[in-house]
Amino acid sequence: MSYEVVHLDKYYLRELVESITLKDSLDQISYTATVKITVPASMQAINPAELIRISGVPYGESNWKPLLDPGVVWEVNSSTDNIKTLDIIIYDRTIYISKSEDEYLFPAGQTASQRLRKYAADWGMKLSTIPDTKTKLKKAVYRSQAIYNMITADLQETVKAGGDMYIPRMTTTGLELFQIGSNKTVWVLKATESVSRRRTLEGAITKVKVIGTEDRKETTRTKESGSKEEAPSPILAIATGETEKYGTLQRMVQDEDVKTAAAGKKLAESMLTGIQETFTYTGIDINTLRAGDAVKLNGSELIVTSISHTLGDPGHMNLELASADYVKRRYFLKYG
Repeated sequence: MSYEVVHLDKYYLRELVESITLKDSLDQISYTATVKITVPASMQAINPAELIRISGVPYGESNWKPLLDPGVVWEVNSSTDNIKTLDIIIYDRTIYISKSEDEYLFPAGQTASQRLRKYAADWGMKLSTIPDTKTKLKKAVYRSQAIYNMITADLQETVKAGGDMYIPRMTTTGLELFQIGSNKTVWVLKATESVSRRRTLEGAITKVKVIGTEDRKETTRTKESGSKEEAPSPILAIATGETEKYGTLQRMVQDEDVKTAAAGKKLAESMLTGIQETFTYTGIDINTLRAGDAVKLNGSELIVTSISHTLGDPGHMNLELASADYVKRRYFLKYG
């Protein structure tokens, strides 16, 4: 196997490795590896919290490079059936901000980039490339929740306000903010074992009503008898899409940041969508491909939403793919 697993920066385990799987997804922050090894009697014990790295030769290249470095041993499972084996679960160091909770109060006017720098400083994480996300965010009061949830909320608000899509990634040089689809090399997927296409109305939205956020006192009216009753929420905007073609699938939206009819109309129109389309691809492994990267399949540019690498010679990969618009709605705007 042309991959190396190094424990504590000094124990080289390549000859003991039976299998390596790497997994990445837009639903998670930490790059994850599962490594199965054969255990000789003389092997140094591997324990949770110890450092481990995985290196290999990137697809199409000739020099060795780290694929997961630094990695943290999170779980070790052993079994003995004639030969003792270990199944090791490894995460990159973002696992600590995924599993840790805290509270933060941020003033209005900061960007997601500025807040990420604060999180990283507090948790002792080295930073790599942090582009300016530019969009100024509203005041945030984050109570007792995972740091990763706060980062996600900042990045979602950035997109909601018209900014670009970013995700946090741990690299060998530190934590970076990666803009979705900005990878320099866009692979054309040709070495195909199977491709499936899913088209569904699940998640489709053909009509949207945006309602106002006035407080309840302003949504009451007085009956002729003099008593008061609840009135319907005021409607800021309505947008209608392909109802004749797909039927009426209506979404009601109330957003405290949307206060005018013009803003409501813009929000409503951005939510309209018809058939939801995703792809599943299996083929020869491109071992440096990550969730959030752009690829080309049958002439269309798509975004990797999740990926599983089975490393080997050759390795295999399983991808979930979708359009950038789908990714925006599903992962950032939470409309689909």
